Amino acid sequence: MKIIINCDDLGMSPRVNEEVFELMDQGCVTSATMMMNAPFLEDAVGQIGRHKNCSFGVHLNLTQFKPFTSHPGLQPLLNDAGEFSGILRSVPPGFRWTAALRQGVFAEWSTQIERGLALGIPISHLDSHHHVHTQVGLLGVLKQVLERFGIRRVRLRRNLGNDASPIGIGRRTANQAWNLALRHYVHAQTTDLFAAFATFHEELCGGRVLPGSIELMCHPGSDHFTAETALLRGEWMGSMSKQALLVSYHDLA
Repeated sequence: MKIIINCDDLGMSPRVNEEVFELMDQGCVTSATMMMNAPFLEDAVGQIGRHKNCSFGVHLNLTQFKPFTSHPGLQPLLNDAGEFSGILRSVPPGFRWTAALRQGVFAEWSTQIERGLALGIPISHLDSHHHVHTQVGLLGVLKQVLERFGIRRVRLRRNLGNDASPIGIGRRTANQAWNLALRHYVHAQTTDLFAAFATFHEELCGGRVLPGSIELMCHPGSDHFTAETALLRGEWMGSMSKQALLVSYHDLA
């Protein structure tokens, strides 16, 4: 089993940056995704050079802070201050993925990735803030972005649950269909499984063995995930099978 432990939201705040890099120093996490339009991104960029064994991707964003572009197609996603309103955290019924909106998203995501490249970030993979890249209406846009920049590795939709964090049959079916499209229509390279770290930790403590590769998402520095971060700092690695290996996205074959 190959395990990638990815910290989301790098660049969001000094606390997030501090906790992510501290966990990397301790060998508890192996990867992070960086929010290009976040206020403390450059502070994070200045620290990635001392973590050669970790992978750093782009945390595509359409739900928080101000976009880089002024593309008119993005207007449905913005508030009166010109910042992302967060409407895509939970897409309302009847929301329309118009051609103009898709064009605006493509322009914004492209600019976010271009900023990462300009800052010298060795971009290994893509995921997104509030999982917006997994919206069905943006699948074609995601494909365009990957083809433009030659990035192949992308985060799945969640396909590992448990009693504490179940996936209903309807959601499971939809997630499986999207993951198949990601691999065979978008031609992205993915792990076999994706879950939150806390979900995996519960399965590990229950003695479950998971084959293949898995990405585990975590959010160090967030007030909503203090319990998860405490688990990460614990002695869970001693419970892993000898066949399990911590890797980064660079090691995903």
